[in-house]
Amino acid sequence: MLIKKLDVFPIEFKEAVDNFSTRYIVIVRVEAQDGTVGWGECFSLFREATAAISALIENGLGEIVVGKDAYDIETHWEAMREKVWWYGDVGGIAAFAISAIDMALWDLKGKLLKLNLSQMLGGAKTDRLPACASSHPKAGTIDGMAEELAGHIKAGYQVIKVGFGKKGESNLGVDPERDIQFVKAVRGAIGEKAGFVVDVGAKCRWDIPRAVYTAQKMSEYNLTWMEDPFHPDNFNAYHHLRAAVPQMRIGFGERFYNRYDYQRLLDSDVADVILVDAGRAEGVTGMHKVIQMAAHRNIAIDAHSFSSAINTAASIHLSLCATHRTMFELKPVVNAMHHELVRNPVAHVDGWVYAPEGYGLGVDVMEDAVHKFTIRF
Repeated sequence: MLIKKLDVFPIEFKEAVDNFSTRYIVIVRVEAQDGTVGWGECFSLFREATAAISALIENGLGEIVVGKDAYDIETHWEAMREKVWWYGDVGGIAAFAISAIDMALWDLKGKLLKLNLSQMLGGAKTDRLPACASSHPKAGTIDGMAEELAGHIKAGYQVIKVGFGKKGESNLGVDPERDIQFVKAVRGAIGEKAGFVVDVGAKCRWDIPRAVYTAQKMSEYNLTWMEDPFHPDNFNAYHHLRAAVPQMRIGFGERFYNRYDYQRLLDSDVADVILVDAGRAEGVTGMHKVIQMAAHRNIAIDAHSFSSAINTAASIHLSLCATHRTMFELKPVVNAMHHELVRNPVAHVDGWVYAPEGYGLGVDVMEDAVHKFTIRF
């Protein structure tokens, strides 16, 4: 079956989780000769990145797959990677563009074969993962944030993940003593059994002494892991932190682009959990390769999927196929890219996340909604 056409949709939306910030993704639609359609996306985040990714797909990468066999995804993936040798074979914008196309090809192939993504990847190793409420608290006080996060646990989530250095009034990641008091208050509010992840984030810019001190104090409150406390190139700082606070698990990797990045990460032995996003790390094909690499090292993975329902569907299938998986992150509030974009958004059921039923990725994309959020440059 040949691929008849490929369309690109740069999308702008307001992110309810992040204080209604304006965010961006790029959606790709591929159509086979018989009219079967596959959908993919990348999480471009910024307007200028969205424009660049759309241009790459429309003016080069899309041509690689149109007119070609819809089943031969690995060949197309390698051809796209070869195409970008001058401007992206080590990552960046090109990896995002490849991700969106590759994800759409897997969705299309599954629909043509009448298989879901887990089946095409060799079969799920479990049918569900604990649901994590991935949150940016909105309250300005510690007690207010603790109450807000406890509400997610009461709503059925088994884990909460809190982003530091975010917009709004939370002011987390700035004052170490306040951050420690915040973690103490949240642990008291959510109870001892709930999982609790602190995502330090790029804007905090902690140095080694700050990170070590904070991690030592926070470890008293049974964090599931601390995530991305340093710049992704600063492996030395991660080594210092792991040596100083061996009881604290470290999550790391969401800002990497390809399997070579993750190979360096695994070789360096600086993380207990690696975060990987099918919407930026060269698609389903790229993420699956990373999952297999991690399995050889007995390292767990966590899908960093914070964009739309399309990426969420791909990511839950990939996570269920992983040998060492952790949990699955969902946005705990109603938001446009999940609840307006598809007819069957992924949601937790009694604290568990299951893959959507259906072929390919399993989500039923509403084309009217895609057009509603599409912008033009």
